[in-house]
Amino acid sequence: MTTAANIQNVIQAIGNQSKAVRTLINGNLADLAGLSTTAKNNLVAAINELKAAIDALGSAAIINDAATNSVNTWSSTKIDTQITAALAALTSGAPGALDTLDELALALGDDANFAATITTALSNRVRFDAAQALTAPQKVQANTNIGAVSLTDFGAIDTDYVAIFNAALV
Repeated sequence: MTTAANIQNVIQAIGNQSKAVRTLINGNLADLAGLSTTAKNNLVAAINELKAAIDALGSAAIINDAATNSVNTWSSTKIDTQITAALAALTSGAPGALDTLDELALALGDDANFAATITTALSNRVRFDAAQALTAPQKVQANTNIGAVSLTDFGAIDTDYVAIFNAALV
């Protein structure tokens, strides 16, 4: 499998995990319409709206960690557990140095076009599995890089060395 294919597989896996986390959080992927708050694009406003709704319930507010509906409220411990589980699902056991998007970006050199950069770099390599059209300077550089001797160092490949030998005998 190529490096580009491996990178594409990693990006696809990250995307799949991100969708799974969004589904866990929203219950409906990226569609925020299902959220009951009117402040769908502002977390602080949504939290304040939720607080006002809970305050309005007064003593009727019930903390129920087993609840799956919007009538009851989870405890902070249950919320922390859910967030921890979602993060664990997202990072899927990634090492500590690569378990945030910022750390992944740094590992990829903060290159927004990383896939294109790698693809270009891979296309600038000498292939051993397929024919490749190289310019004369590229051939010289490739030979130098791998310590090979070029055909031009040997002379013409159709040289008749027997004839040269025979001519030397005369």
